[in-house]
Amino acid sequence: MFGWEFPPKSLGGLGVACQGLVRGLLKQNSRITLVLPHSEAELEDGMDLLSPTSEQIQRIKVKSDLHPYDTPESFLSRKDSKDTGMSNLYGRDLGAAVHEFTEMSVELTKHTNPDVVHAHDWMTFPAAKRAADYHNVPFVAQIHATELDRTHFKPNQWIYDQERIGLNSADHIITVSNFTKDLLIKEYGIDPDKIDVVHNATSHQNHQSPTNDQCAITKHPMILFLGRLTVQKGPFHFLEAARIVHEHNPEARFVIAGDGYLLPELIDRSCDMGLQDIVIFAGKVSGNEVNELYKKASCFVMPSTSEPFGLVALEAMAFNTPVIVSKQSGVREVTPHSFQVDFWDIDKLADCIITVLREGPLADQLRSEGGNTLQHLTWENQASKVISIYDKVRNYF
Repeated sequence: MFGWEFPPKSLGGLGVACQGLVRGLLKQNSRITLVLPHSEAELEDGMDLLSPTSEQIQRIKVKSDLHPYDTPESFLSRKDSKDTGMSNLYGRDLGAAVHEFTEMSVELTKHTNPDVVHAHDWMTFPAAKRAADYHNVPFVAQIHATELDRTHFKPNQWIYDQERIGLNSADHIITVSNFTKDLLIKEYGIDPDKIDVVHNATSHQNHQSPTNDQCAITKHPMILFLGRLTVQKGPFHFLEAARIVHEHNPEARFVIAGDGYLLPELIDRSCDMGLQDIVIFAGKVSGNEVNELYKKASCFVMPSTSEPFGLVALEAMAFNTPVIVSKQSGVREVTPHSFQVDFWDIDKLADCIITVLREGPLADQLRSEGGNTLQHLTWENQASKVISIYDKVRNYF
């Protein structure tokens, strides 16, 4: 299995989803060799880690500078801000870095004897294809987010081309939602028979009862946004909704948790809108801090412009937080008991928030039904679906 990130080194939902799937596969008695650009990962029984940066690998000692969500511009900017040294062996562009990681990763895995090669997102597709060809086994590509999602359909052409080449070279594809499957068919020209959908799950299972802090009447109800501060995640739509909600409920407070390139602009925008006293920018938050935010939130909002899945919505539901998600997301397919609005419909989004804050019985119902949804959406169940896909692909390979 080739991946970009894996906890504890995790910048977003990709690493969490990879770990969840790995743990689910291990419970299904699979054995996994995980190949990452870095050597930091929480290992478990049945799981091996290979990385070009691992101190255990004496013949290849190169520091990988690949990060999740990289673009050629962000890769170059990060390298320019660092000293040169070993990382410079990757060259000064993202394409060279991916190529070097591919060459080394294929070399590292030659001693393995896999039944299938599984890769997560575009950066690992070339390595997975080469490794699968070497071992003469199927290559299964899993797509968690496309370049079109990340850029609001204004892609970097090179990354888009790499995605398309990798997806077409795969023997089979797993998407995390029908939303993403439809996107691959329409925008990448992928044969629908080549794609199976396996929704993400969550490891969080009903951490508290609906009688907790959330349900108590507080002077300042808190509405939560959590995610990378990028165009894809819709933070400006959250601010616009906050302005409307504040007019109806001056006591409401809004927390924007996360980091990203839009942070300075969002702070300026909130001040321009006169929201400086009711919007709190929490910055990047740790796992425990995230959990506390979920517990305290009266409502969680995910207004993404294009979201292949949206694990944060499931995490919020695990803490019995009422959830509002955009219709342009995959998680809406498995959360029937959530409010669902078009990301651009700010008035509707604000109305949903106001309704959750005002209608206590309705909020309680959203909490209760959300917990019921999570009982069946486990990583072990989803991993069994992935194994069925492996078996199917191996039979016709």
